[in-house]
Amino acid sequence: MQKVKVLIVDDSSVMRGIIKEVLADYDDINVVGEAADPFAAREMIKKLNPDVLTLDVEMPKMDGITFLSNLMRLRPMPVVMLSSLTTKGADVTLRALELGALDFIPKPNFKALTGSKGAFKSNLIEKLRFAGEANTKNLFHSANQVSPQKGESILNFTRSLNANHIIAIGASTGGTDAIKKLLTRMPAHAPAIVITLHIPSVFSDRFAQRMNKLSAMTVKEARHGEQISQGNVYIAPGNQHLKVAIKNGMLICILEDSPEVNRHKPAVDVLFNSLQPLANNVQALILTGMGQDGAKGLQTLKSLGAMTIVQDQNTSLVWGMPGCAYQLNAHRQVLPLPEIASVLLDNAKFGWENINKGLADG
Repeated sequence: MQKVKVLIVDDSSVMRGIIKEVLADYDDINVVGEAADPFAAREMIKKLNPDVLTLDVEMPKMDGITFLSNLMRLRPMPVVMLSSLTTKGADVTLRALELGALDFIPKPNFKALTGSKGAFKSNLIEKLRFAGEANTKNLFHSANQVSPQKGESILNFTRSLNANHIIAIGASTGGTDAIKKLLTRMPAHAPAIVITLHIPSVFSDRFAQRMNKLSAMTVKEARHGEQISQGNVYIAPGNQHLKVAIKNGMLICILEDSPEVNRHKPAVDVLFNSLQPLANNVQALILTGMGQDGAKGLQTLKSLGAMTIVQDQNTSLVWGMPGCAYQLNAHRQVLPLPEIASVLLDNAKFGWENINKGLADG
């Protein structure tokens, strides 16, 4: 068995001890070292060559974001951040994801941990295992490319849409950068987009605000009962499922505080399943991410005539969600990330009936 070698970077000896204790129960994970600050971590990385880092944000001598930026520029590797669930923590964590962090887990307080380590343990183990399989080549590429400025790479789109044409996107936390790259290419009057992303509530609105500043489309956190309109992007609020419904011939957002699906809320399968009555007018897409959420929903949409797309393995940081959908043959197209925006627009321009007919004939 190939063990995932983990280096813990945290200034708190208590937190390092808790993480080490949690990981000691698993044969496929090996804690190779602990560092109390980024300078010690730098030397340990050279010496121990870990596969994955757990990284705290607030540390002495150098903060976690500065360290992460230097790390991704010089020696990219999978990093799972430990983040506080606050507005400030959300901004810092989103910045970390932009810099190349693969994912994050909420950093629990000591009182919560003494009561139960269960949720923290399962979350940490799952993310470290997937991080151990991450595409480090893409980490380097993502970390060292210049992000486009607003309006710099917008695609042309001139055709008016069929009524209620909609694009649905599913991704996990690590897909935030992929979503950014896609949205910055979409023109202001592109088809309406609904997104389910595995992030908690304090993050979803902050992420929507950041995307709104970068995208020509209007990006917002979805609101219950809100009409879905061309040129707008609706992101599921953390801790609520997002569905799409038809009311008086119009599409509207439905928010639902129901149990987790696939251990997620919001869940991609919930969004995709709600689109079944609209399948002939839907483009559904799964981007890079951990787990299998969305795969079955995508498979059903395909069977009902929807255009279904998965991001390819070569451009995915983690080919978990798209890879699972691929294994189920839930896709009609497998695309590298740089091509997805243009293909979505071409599909919308070409006409939905012609797309389905062309695929069937081919």
